[in-house]
Amino acid sequence: MNKRNGFIISGVALSTAGVAATVYLKDKSRREKLTDNVKQAQGKVVSMFSKEKNKEDHFPVEKGGNPDPQDIEDNKMVSEGAQYSVQYYNDTKEDK
Repeated sequence: MNKRNGFIISGVALSTAGVAATVYLKDKSRREKLTDNVKQAQGKVVSMFSKEKNKEDHFPVEKGGNPDPQDIEDNKMVSEGAQYSVQYYNDTKEDK
């Protein structure tokens, strides 16, 4: 397919979408329903990326740089990470 055919197909598709949207949104109740749905979706997206979330949703900055020996899950994560890096180092040394 050459470039011209692609432009023609794109133009026809856009025209069809425009006509379908016009016919669908001709009714006022459908327009209002669509507007409400768009506003609701926008509100959800904004709240999802909002900086005003609860502190529980954020990374606990208080723990950063201050590991607690009694925090078992944190210690497990650190030990697993160390095992992976040591294993990777040993594997690369063996390959040489």
